[in-house]
Amino acid sequence: TTPVPGDEGRLYLEQDNIKEHICDEDISTLVDLPRGLDEQEWLATHTISFFEHISLMYDTVSEYCTSSGCANMSGPANSSYVWEDSRGKKCKCTAPQYVDYVMTYSQSCVRSEAVFPTKYGNVFPATFESTVKKIHRLLFHVIAHIYHSHYKEILLFKLHPHLNTLLLHFLAFSRRFSLLEDYKETDSLDDLYAKLVCEVLARRHPDKVSAPEANGSARSGEGSGDVGGTGVSTDCRGGTPPSPGGKESTMLPPPPSSQELEENKENMNMMQSRSGSASPTPPPPDLPPPQAITS
Repeated sequence: TTPVPGDEGRLYLEQDNIKEHICDEDISTLVDLPRGLDEQEWLATHTISFFEHISLMYDTVSEYCTSSGCANMSGPANSSYVWEDSRGKKCKCTAPQYVDYVMTYSQSCVRSEAVFPTKYGNVFPATFESTVKKIHRLLFHVIAHIYHSHYKEILLFKLHPHLNTLLLHFLAFSRRFSLLEDYKETDSLDDLYAKLVCEVLARRHPDKVSAPEANGSARSGEGSGDVGGTGVSTDCRGGTPPSPGGKESTMLPPPPSSQELEENKENMNMMQSRSGSASPTPPPPDLPPPQAITS
């Protein structure tokens, strides 16, 4: 098998980068459904938030994601993603075109009153959960591509703490509500996810967990235990710390401000400029989500 170029030397797995977060909140308090809140409202709120955060994160590196530099939509562990049209024909896209398709599809959904109702009296459609699952799957592909092909830019922008926290929250939530039912879809970042979980646990329970030597698995049902029903096994050399139960759930902290992003971009002066690419044409609205292909 010929490896897909990229992964930036898997810099995202280095301990100095893994330990950087912007939130040390217990995973269960980030994803558990608050008492008395409708589950569909909880799914809708988080899906919109994830869409906005992932879109903003990609925007920070979009000028370096070009048709020539990212000819394929690839991810870690030899993963590549292709679009599939309404007739089932697979369409190989450049990464910027693929991401544009993802964001166009996701935005059309979250802004549709028929799909994500916001007005009093309107109800969620019967297809709401399947739509949310499609959006989460698509958004995961974007995160995977950022880690695979643009992590050096993320480091130079000093945005890796934000990206780490975003991935941790996104995957924990997706698994808590079975939004990514095909776990093979997330295999490419399972190793990173497990390390991030153990790092957070190490900060909260330093007497029980040793993060640098963490051997935790990110699969539900493996290892010593599952934290908060998130599909996170916590065999991090110390067992599972008790869940804080009863804490008020918290959302992902706000993304960096425009001023912070502009200041961080000064770090990119050391990088060679690359030409941009023309904006791809948005796909028809009936296109189904892409399929992951692992070579």
